[in-house]
Amino acid sequence: MGKTQVKTLLCAMAGLALCTSAAIADEWKYVMEEGLTDPQGMYALKFKEEIEKNSDHTIKIYPVGSLGESTDAMEQVQAGLLQFIDQSPGYTGSMIPEAEAFLVPYLLPTSPKQVNYFFKNGKAVNEDFHKIYREHGLELLSMFPEGEQAVTTMKEFRSPKDLEGVKIRTMPSPLLLETYKAFGASPIAMGWSELIGALKTNMVDGQENPTIWIEAYGLDNLTKVLTYTGHNHYVTAVMANAEFYDGLSDKDKKLIQDASTKALDYILKEAANLDALGIGRIVRTNPGYKIVTLTADERKAFKARAVQVEKAFVKKAGERGQKIIDQMKADLATAAKEAK
Repeated sequence: MGKTQVKTLLCAMAGLALCTSAAIADEWKYVMEEGLTDPQGMYALKFKEEIEKNSDHTIKIYPVGSLGESTDAMEQVQAGLLQFIDQSPGYTGSMIPEAEAFLVPYLLPTSPKQVNYFFKNGKAVNEDFHKIYREHGLELLSMFPEGEQAVTTMKEFRSPKDLEGVKIRTMPSPLLLETYKAFGASPIAMGWSELIGALKTNMVDGQENPTIWIEAYGLDNLTKVLTYTGHNHYVTAVMANAEFYDGLSDKDKKLIQDASTKALDYILKEAANLDALGIGRIVRTNPGYKIVTLTADERKAFKARAVQVEKAFVKKAGERGQKIIDQMKADLATAAKEAK
């Protein structure tokens, strides 16, 4: 074979390789509940970076509101129209009752080190929940905390009695409604897109979110007091459509798992700083805003009422819900010992 023929053959082979590469390079769609600068967005961008750095695949991210409400997005993922979703148990709880374990108040500690250890190493998160999500056509990739929940209201409260008649917006979760009823308030479930309008029109008197969200979306400007009750962290879950995931090559499955691990490690480090950043900006930009941290004695009354919320969770989620709670408590006990 002459040099010209060899050159022609090599060019043809290179062209075929390019065509083959292009044929197997896919665009994967990823939807979430937050913006690109929020914790879910930070995770998504790191996940995208790792996927695109290590493959020919690309990730298209759809921030909050791009594809309708959270329920709309989940339906599209389960139908296979989207490949990935980041959604909190506050929205998935009606579909996956066991996921509402993360909404039981005063279960998770306030220590970021202990919380991060729990999510990185706990059996409940890394084994048990994977099996449960699978039953709903979802491959669970990561669970992570976005920050300690804070409650913003128009008036200061120090006890459940102070919350009587106060209309608190919650995500559309039965257990969150149960929580704020137990805390003495009058909770109202609504989607995120309705919250700001509801605060402006006094349809609700307050809401709960991590401080990074409160500051980013100006919720401090619509209320007068921010209170740390120590009752929970905002937790979210990253999932893939299980049928899509199962149809991938072993190489692509490893690609996704590796990207998930890198993104999780990244967000666990960053999330610990987000609360401080959020509250710091509020103090600087809204100096008249009142910030309250309930004392240990003041929290006792809320903790006592949290017992009935845990019972409501177990009643709804059944025997498996009790096993999940028990495993989470065991994992948290280990975290308390190991993450000091």
